[in-house]
Amino acid sequence: MAVQPPEARLWWNEPVARGELVWVAVAFLWGVVMFVMMIWWHLEGRQNLSTEVYRIDPEVFRSRVEAFVEQHKVGEEGTTGIPIARVPPGGDAYMLGRLWEWWPVLELEKGKTYRLHLSSLDWQHGFSLQPVNMNIQVHPGIEHVLTITPTEAGVFSVVCNEFCGVGHHQMTGRIRVVEPGKGG
Repeated sequence: MAVQPPEARLWWNEPVARGELVWVAVAFLWGVVMFVMMIWWHLEGRQNLSTEVYRIDPEVFRSRVEAFVEQHKVGEEGTTGIPIARVPPGGDAYMLGRLWEWWPVLELEKGKTYRLHLSSLDWQHGFSLQPVNMNIQVHPGIEHVLTITPTEAGVFSVVCNEFCGVGHHQMTGRIRVVEPGKGG
C-alpha cells in the first residue's frame, strides 16, 4: 500500500522488467493480428456490409419512397394499413424510418438481387433485420444503399435498435421474401 510518494519520482526512467516487456510485445502483436483480421473479414469473410452512402434531404427521400410505393403497391398489411410494395427483381427498394415505423412493407423474391435504400425522416433509428442480424444505424439526411440478395423465403422483421423515443419499442417493419414467381 503506497501512502507516501515513491522515492524515485521519475518512474519512466526505471528499468522495465523482462516479463512486462514480453506482455507489451504480445499485446502489440495481437493488436497487429486483429487489425489484419478486420481487413480480411471485410474483404473475404462476408461479415460486413458494403454500402453506398449519400447525403440527401429527408423530404426528397420521403418523396422518393412515396413515389416508389405508388408505383409498386400490391396491397396493405393486415389491420395496420401499411402498404406492401412488390419490388421487381434487380430493382431499387425504398424503406423509410420515422417515428415509429419502418415504411413500407417490402416484398422481394428469393435469389434475386435488389438495391435497398434506407433513410430516416426525423431521428437516428436502427435497422435491424431479424433473424438475419443485419444492423445499420440510419440517420436523417443520409441515404444508405445496400445491395442484397435474399437467400431464403419467409417474413423478416425490421426492428429499431437505437432508442428513438416513447414509441421505440413498437417501431417495427417487415420484409417478405417469396419464392420466385409466387408474389403474394
